[in-house]
Amino acid sequence: QVQLVESGGGLVQPGGSLRLSCAVSGVNFNYHIMGWYREAPGTHREWVAGITNRGTAAYTDSVEGRFTISRDGAENAVWLQMSSLTPEDTAVYYCNAGGGGFSIPGRIWGQGTQVTVSS
Repeated sequence: QVQLVESGGGLVQPGGSLRLSCAVSGVNFNYHIMGWYREAPGTHREWVAGITNRGTAAYTDSVEGRFTISRDGAENAVWLQMSSLTPEDTAVYYCNAGGGGFSIPGRIWGQGTQVTVSS
């Protein structure tokens, strides 16, 4: 059974940093694009970042240069390092597996972790 479990969310002040983690089990980790998406209140879920099994990464424009996605096959984990956070980054962040492309999500989602950026 495939399972994605996110952690690392919380409350942070503007300009601060957080590191989100996604633990992956039950899926062939090396054959999936892994991604992070987020959903703010009143908006649709949007793609944030993605990484291939070869380590090629891509980011949506609004987080380019501030967020870094990484993965480790041995640890079956994906991370999202977020820095220079702004209130506009406030959202529930979801890990996704098996996407058809960087911004094309697969069917496998985690439960989400809340990130709140506020002073």
